Amino acid sequence: MSAMKPLGRFLLLLALLAGRLAAADDPPLAALRAADDERIAAMLAADPVRLAAILSDQLHYAHSSGFIDTKASFIESLAGKQVVYESAEYVQRDFMPAGPGIMLMKGRAHIKAGRGAGRPLLDLNFLAVWREEGGRWRFLAWQSSRNPPPAAPGK
Repeated sequence: MSAMKPLGRFLLLLALLAGRLAAADDPPLAALRAADDERIAAMLAADPVRLAAILSDQLHYAHSSGFIDTKASFIESLAGKQVVYESAEYVQRDFMPAGPGIMLMKGRAHIKAGRGAGRPLLDLNFLAVWREEGGRWRFLAWQSSRNPPPAAPGK
């Protein structure tokens, strides 16, 4: 029986690994990741044409500051350089189906963005919604909150 324990652990590990590999090769998930990568690239480039193509017409973008943007106001603020995104890096990004044609994206990101000259590095938790529209994934909603700064050593 003790010989079965290592074999059982190996089979469980193999099953978990196979599940992860299958999820990584899932075409709809790969398309969604590519769409989100394009959204980030379009934001960094402040490209209104690319942004218009990836953002839903019903966009609700709630910044960590509490400011709310629509699709039109978000594109205008980026294209007009009122808000500049210098960098965006995911610490964690997970996708979860929420219904037919709806995917939630949640995680944590480090984003350097802001108005004017000072652009702080923001450590954010976020929840986003992607919706399939006309056979393409479109970015529907964003809500983020800032993480508190790390505690000082010894406190």
